[in-house]
Amino acid sequence: MDNVLILLDNLNDWNPYYSTDRVITVSDYLKYKPTDSDKKLIINLSKDYSYNSEGYYCSLLAKTRKHKVIPSVDIINKLESNMGIRLNFELQKTCYQYIEKNNLTAELWYMNIYFGKCQEKGMERIAQFIFENYPCPLLRVSFNTKTRNQIETIQAIPLDQLEESEQTFFAETLDNFHKRIWRMPAKTAKSTRYSLAILCDPNEKFPPSNKQAIKKFLSIAKKMNINAEIITEEDSTRLLEFDALFIRTTTSLNHYTFHLSQAASDNGLAVIDDPQSIIRCTNKVFLKELFESEKIPTPKSTLIFRSNENTFESIQEVLGSPFILKIPDGSYSVGMKKVSNEAELETALSLLFKRSAILLGQEFTPTEFDWRVGILNGKPLYACKYYMAKGHWQIYHHYASGVSRCGLVDTIPIYQVPKKILDVALRATSFIGKGLYGVDLKEINGKVMVIEINDNPSLDYGLEDKVVGDELYYRILNHFGNEIEQKHY
Repeated sequence: MDNVLILLDNLNDWNPYYSTDRVITVSDYLKYKPTDSDKKLIINLSKDYSYNSEGYYCSLLAKTRKHKVIPSVDIINKLESNMGIRLNFELQKTCYQYIEKNNLTAELWYMNIYFGKCQEKGMERIAQFIFENYPCPLLRVSFNTKTRNQIETIQAIPLDQLEESEQTFFAETLDNFHKRIWRMPAKTAKSTRYSLAILCDPNEKFPPSNKQAIKKFLSIAKKMNINAEIITEEDSTRLLEFDALFIRTTTSLNHYTFHLSQAASDNGLAVIDDPQSIIRCTNKVFLKELFESEKIPTPKSTLIFRSNENTFESIQEVLGSPFILKIPDGSYSVGMKKVSNEAELETALSLLFKRSAILLGQEFTPTEFDWRVGILNGKPLYACKYYMAKGHWQIYHHYASGVSRCGLVDTIPIYQVPKKILDVALRATSFIGKGLYGVDLKEINGKVMVIEINDNPSLDYGLEDKVVGDELYYRILNHFGNEIEQKHY
């Protein structure tokens, strides 16, 4: 039988659609005897997902059988508990624009979501967002007509409740959801170790991996008998086709990268960057508190609140002069200002407070270079010296014209890295997780200080891999394989 199985309570529910041998009853699936090499995607269209029902047990047993299933038991439990989600500000605005445009005045209105797609023009991104948080084949969402917080309930709906026009749309979205396997010609293919989605943004100005590195991941994966494929945000509904997700675009909270990481983790995929690491690393306010509580050495720092009266003198008393202001979720030297006087402070605060209500003030610690130690699963992977851009105090120098340039990079063999640098880097990441991290450190007068931990560190061909070469790619790909095995056993 092919890679996809569609589960129904009654085979007659499939009468409106093309005949296929991929459709079986939930009862037959419960009796199904999988083999060790059996890799399937289970689309559970049972009418009843309630606890202890046959539909519930199909999703529960799919996990023990190493099958990917939609919806998973975790998602079924979320639907049953009616936990709900909140749209971000941008999507709330989009939703209200749709309400106004279509003159919706009823207290509640409804929208069906089919594998992350909807028929309502203008609501596509909202449908995708909801599906990322609730990966379920068919959802019915109730909305209010308020300007904010429009989602009221999210429920699964049975296939047999769809009208004729909805049936056609469902068939199209089902086909697109798994088109790569759905349309695959019948042939006996060599079984791969696992399938890996590499999430990239082709339009990103400063991606964490250059194109040559992504090509290297793909070529090494092929040699290792791993099915690796590049995906973008537009492919998010295909997530459950894969065993693992490797995020190679800059991560952020309240962003599609985090939503996909969370969805992948909820559905049992091995993930880099995992949701916990994104939460802990992308916010410098969190890292400040963590470093202080765990006594990780760092430059002097303080939190600066928009609601307070902030003066250059008061901040200078804590940090000295000049000092650095940072937005909590900045990256690649963006969202950072060096402040030397009251006028510069006023300019910096007026700009940065537009992006965050809390800023991190940090002691200015100039050095010729920063150390970056790459760590994977608690072990050093690579080490680099990132030099400051010529004539500038940061690694990246962003000009007002939009042009950017960066300093030189020296890749250092791990055995040549001072032990105290490695020890501090390893200890700092031990409080984050077992994923892939880049620890930025400075050494001043013999003292090592952590600047930040990156959950999405640079892996560029010709730079971070300069010393270890292909071994860098092999180790990361093997890590995914080990994580997948641990999840299955």
